[in-house]
This record gives sequence, C-alpha cells and structure tokens, in this order.
Amino acid sequence: MPVAVVTDSTAYLPPELVRTHRLTVVPLTVVLNGAEGLEGVETRPDDATRALGARRVSVSTSRPAPEQFGRTYRRLLDEGADGVVSVHLSAELSGTVEGARVAAAELDGRVAVVDSRSAGMGIGFPVLAAVRAAEEGTDLAGVRDAALAAVDRTRVLFYVDTLEFLRRGGRINAAEALLGTALSVKPIMHMVDGAIVLREKVRTASRGVARLVDLAVEAAGDDQVDLAVHHLAAPQRAEQLFDALRDRFGERLHDTYLTEAGAVVAAHAGPGLASVVVHRRP
Repeated sequence: MPVAVVTDSTAYLPPELVRTHRLTVVPLTVVLNGAEGLEGVETRPDDATRALGARRVSVSTSRPAPEQFGRTYRRLLDEGADGVVSVHLSAELSGTVEGARVAAAELDGRVAVVDSRSAGMGIGFPVLAAVRAAEEGTDLAGVRDAALAAVDRTRVLFYVDTLEFLRRGGRINAAEALLGTALSVKPIMHMVDGAIVLREKVRTASRGVARLVDLAVEAAGDDQVDLAVHHLAAPQRAEQLFDALRDRFGERLHDTYLTEAGAVVAAHAGPGLASVVVHRRP
C-alpha cells in the first residue's frame, strides 16, 4: 500500500481533493467563549467571524494532542500503509508540528513530519506534491522530499483589514513595532521562515487586492504556477483577486483553487482576509 499522507485542518484543501486523494485531515480545536469545537467538523468559519464581531468575546485555538496524531498514524499503518508523511501548519504559528513529531517518535521511523512553514494552501500544495509522489509508488523518504521541495516553491501573501486580530493572538512579531500606526491602514503580510511578517501597507482594500496581484506575479518569477485564493467573509474580494490573477498569469496558470479559510485562521486574522498562495511548478 502506498505511503499515506496526513495533514491538518488549516490546509483548507477543497473537499473534493481530500476525497479524491484519500487524505487524512486532523482537525485543530477552536474555543469560542469557552465552547470547544473541531475545525471543519464542529466549528465553521462564520462561527468565528460572528464571535469576533461581538463586543466581549474570547476566541482561541489549540493544536491536536500527540495522542490524536498517534492514533491516526497507527490506524493508517495497521491498514497497510508503507509509512506516513505528515505535513502541518508552521511551527512558528502553532504547536501542531511538535505534537505530530512527539507521536512520530514512537513509531520507529515509519512517520516523517514536515513543517510547511506556512498555512492554508501553503500547506496544501506540499500535501498535494506528497500525495502525488505516494500515488506513483515513491518510498517514505521520497514522499517527504517531494513535500519539502514544494515547501520551497510556495509563497503566501495576504491582506487583512486590520492587524488587531493578529496582535490579540500573538501571531505577529516583526510587525509589532508598527502597531501604533498600522492599525489605521491596510496591511499586506507574507510568510518568512514560517512567521507572519508585515510586507507593506496600503491605504485601501482595493489597493490591497491590486498589490497582492503584483506581489504574486513577482513571487512566481518566470515559472508556470498553481494558485490558491483564500478569504474570510469576503467572497467578492476573493473573486476580484482570483479574476485579476487569472488575467495576469494567462497561459502560465495551471491548477487553481478558491476557498474560504477556516475558523482557526478566522480567529487570528479576522473577517476581510484575502490571501493568495503561489506554487511554482517544478
């Protein structure tokens, strides 16, 4: 049986891809005013965005326990998988990778854990690279290497209406010194070595979308690309971004995905987010 591929709920892969490739998705937990729910199972994006709009609200997230990963890995191995490659949310943003590694350490090298250094389809593209390698009969090391190569070819850029939610959740570092003034402008962020960093500031949402397109083209260089667009409670903004990207990339554009991000990202980025993930094809 091929190597099995596992990821977590923050990859925000389209459900049809999860079904087609028989991926295993381990959910993170979202806590809204003390009530826990598994992301994508018990808690939806609009649950978090509604909560964030309330005046008094407590929103937090937590990683899957190592025991949950351990049960998942053992089940897949017992079902005949030759090994498991597990690709997860950046270690700079969550303890998810750590939990996966704790579980993997007990399974005698049969599980390889990959830190995507990213979120959303920044995880999803490495997952898809891994599963395609697995479907071709590649061994555990080769499937892991396919995921790692895709990590290096993937870039994440995103626009948020405010840095306030990232500040509350402790998910920004290099941008912290700018908070006093940045909260009144429109920030564009990117992922650098797995951390969220302020890329630049714009004055309007429309300018933010236009800059995301420019920066995505810059990130792609001269390569053929796959693209993903995520949003939070901003479908029109996402469609505008998606259409502009399609026009700019033309025949260089291959696989494309447009999805709403989930409750974990909603808890930390807030409504209005628009994100583009650029994957340079090998």
